[in-house]
Amino acid sequence: MAKARKVAVFWPGDYRPMPNKQALPNIEKATAQMEAALRKLGRQPYRIKGYMTRPSDAIEKLGPIDDPIVGIFVHWVYGPHTVDGVSGKENPLLLASNFSGQWPGLVGLLNTGACLEAVNRPFSRIWTDASNWTRDRVFMDRLDEWCSTGRIAYSEDELHYAAPVGAAAADNAAAVAAGIRDRRVLAMMLGDTSMGMTNGYFGVRELHKIGFSEHKVDQAWIVDRVQRISPRRVDDALKFCLDRGVKFHWGETNWGEDSSDFTEDATRTQLKMYLAVLDLLDEFKCDCLGWQYQLGLIPLLPPSDFCEGLLNSNARPEGDGQPIMCATEADQGSLVPMELMKRLLARKGLNQTVNFHDVRWGGKVGNRFIWVLLNSGSCSAYAFNHDEKSLKGVHSYRQPKGYFPIPGGTFTGESLPGKMTWARAYLKNNALWMDIGRGEVLKVPAKQRDLFWEGTTPQWPLMLADVGCSMETVMAHYMSNHICVAYGDIFGELVALCQMLGIKVRILSSKRPE
Repeated sequence: MAKARKVAVFWPGDYRPMPNKQALPNIEKATAQMEAALRKLGRQPYRIKGYMTRPSDAIEKLGPIDDPIVGIFVHWVYGPHTVDGVSGKENPLLLASNFSGQWPGLVGLLNTGACLEAVNRPFSRIWTDASNWTRDRVFMDRLDEWCSTGRIAYSEDELHYAAPVGAAAADNAAAVAAGIRDRRVLAMMLGDTSMGMTNGYFGVRELHKIGFSEHKVDQAWIVDRVQRISPRRVDDALKFCLDRGVKFHWGETNWGEDSSDFTEDATRTQLKMYLAVLDLLDEFKCDCLGWQYQLGLIPLLPPSDFCEGLLNSNARPEGDGQPIMCATEADQGSLVPMELMKRLLARKGLNQTVNFHDVRWGGKVGNRFIWVLLNSGSCSAYAFNHDEKSLKGVHSYRQPKGYFPIPGGTFTGESLPGKMTWARAYLKNNALWMDIGRGEVLKVPAKQRDLFWEGTTPQWPLMLADVGCSMETVMAHYMSNHICVAYGDIFGELVALCQMLGIKVRILSSKRPE
């Protein structure tokens, strides 16, 4: 690439006009920073006009370009709005993001990077939190490396491909593997992956290899079924939630956003959705589910987040004391580890809930880098109270209006501290992989906690965690914007189980795995 002087700069975008409009001043500023950095290195940047808001935009605008190309990731964007325009090409591609909680470009970068990896499209990553990118020496050195060679090489010292597994852990894994061989896991998929998450769909060809099957159910079924849920069941479900400790913030103004349209009726509709999905799970005898919701149900029903939080909790209406693994956004890259982790937790006598989060942002607390893990759905009540019989600590706020026009509540709270195991599955080189790590959920001083929480989306559940490796390893190598977290140590069991099922294992750890 040393002779290439011209560099194309493009804007991956959201499908929805409002987020793109809100992000416009930020992306203009970031683009100017990137252009200044490229010029300082002797390159001639030029802009591709407008956001990529559809796959067709990427195909038509990015497809013809053979120059090196840089995407600016400073808000939430959809993977296909990059991937579909660059697949099958070899020109150097760089994903560049900010490092911000309010403007989660790093989330879009991680998702898009994993989507590119799923289709074997080479790319590089770069990021900065500097106010002036040209004065960030590390950033500029990396950008120079990309301009000169077409790629950026990051340290792989914290990536490991094997770990010792004790006899007890191997026995537990073998027992779970035998159970899957006796009756393969049946996952109900309510719609396709949300918002074009290319890296979140594996399909039957990969799932069948590891003992999973999928049964797809169109989300239109939910629209029909909620109308036939009896008022008595809804009354009982709401009473259950209130009796077990849920705090509903109906009609309140929170963080400056009016929620007067968030009423008890909105929650009742969400409970109808929850009960309709329970009925579908029972009808098809499914073990777990992925729930798309966005974008198909946005104009038709309230958000699914409160429903998903209940499903992932021990204490839930019409429940049996056990959670049902529900991956928001119909993300199979999370659903597979969630179900495997649930079964391993049960085998060890640990709580079976697994919490699904975005890798949203982070910062130093003392000498540790703490990730803000925060997603609108699929976090369990157990994370907030460590009591399998309770929903105390659960708060339900109106989902932000800009993204969710129909009022509906979140399922949120502050996650309690404790040792944890985390994982995420993904496709790489036409094979199924699992990233696995050990870490710790932490409690930090309230002032620092609030800076993290309010600097992201305070309506959503919060988990502050040290994931056991450096921030740079996550940003440079991690293959998702999602992460699955379980309280307790099932690290050895999960490594062994993946190997038994034929899933390749990669361990992210600052220490040699033990």
